[in-house]
Formats: sequence, C-alpha cells, structure tokens
Amino acid sequence: MGCDTAVLNWMVDHRVDWVTTVFWVITTVGNTFAMFVLSTAAWAALLTSKRNVDAWMVAAAMLTGWGLMNALKFAFGRERPPLPERLVEIASHSFPSGHAMMSMVLATVAIAVMLRSATAWLHRPVLLALPVIASLLIGFSRIYLGAHWTTDVLAGWVFGALWGLGWIYALTLISARNPSAER
Repeated sequence: MGCDTAVLNWMVDHRVDWVTTVFWVITTVGNTFAMFVLSTAAWAALLTSKRNVDAWMVAAAMLTGWGLMNALKFAFGRERPPLPERLVEIASHSFPSGHAMMSMVLATVAIAVMLRSATAWLHRPVLLALPVIASLLIGFSRIYLGAHWTTDVLAGWVFGALWGLGWIYALTLISARNPSAER
C-alpha cells in the first residue's frame, strides 16, 4: 500500500480549490446511479431502434456488473483512505471503485454498440474515445478526492473492462449461433 499512500499524499499536497470543485462535479456525474440512468436511456434507445441484442447486452452487463462490484467489495472488505484526506463521506468498502468499474463497464459496451451501429459517424475515433476518457476522469476524480486508493480505481477499470468484454464476447457467440437474431 506504499504506492497508494504516496499517491494520496501527493494529491492532498497538490489540491487546488477550483480543481476540487471540477472533480466533485465529475464524481457526482459519474456515480453508479448516473451510470444506471445512462445505461437505461441507452437500453431504451436501442430497443426503440430495434437493436434488441445490443440493448440486452447493455442491460445485462450493467446489472451483473453491479452485482459483481458489490460481491468484490464484500469479499475484499478494504477500508477507504482516512479522513481528513478523504473529501467524500462514504460508508461502503473501497475495493474496487464502483465509480471506476461501472463507468468502464458502460464505456466498454457503449463502444461495442457504437462499432456495431450502421451509423458511420459513430465510428469516428474521437467519439469512440469519449466513453473511455469519461471513465478515466471519473476514476481519477475518486483518487483526487481521496474516496479511493489508486489500486481501487485501477482494479475497477480492469474489472469493468473485462466484464464488458465478457458480455461483448457472449453477444458474439449468441450472434454466431443465431445469425438471424436482431442486432
């Protein structure tokens, strides 16, 4: 945990009021509830567009990812960084970061949905990078605000990406077995 403590101490020593405010906004917009609102909107839009398989992939990845995140938090039971360094009051366990994990699950499946779209402008690299950039900012905000150790956030990103990729792989298998399935 030496690296975690060193990063936390560096963040605390270099906090600036306006940056803290920006990261408060990012962490609030990137919370688990907001990820579920975004994923529900994506699910509804995909269903409306008759992209049923994609819609259910998003829903399944997010719902099961939330369950996995909570199981991991319970299994590891890691304490959060100490007060006063922690600018966020939270009672749950620290490992992995739910903000980082759920935003990365959503980013991963969102990119897959964008790439599977027939709408060419959704394939632009800058647009495909946006979900990942958002997840990285959300995770970094958790470290900056002292809500998580660095390794909590890194693990959240890894677990989230792997979980999303797992659901993408499952979709690929389903689509290969049933080519007539709606996208």
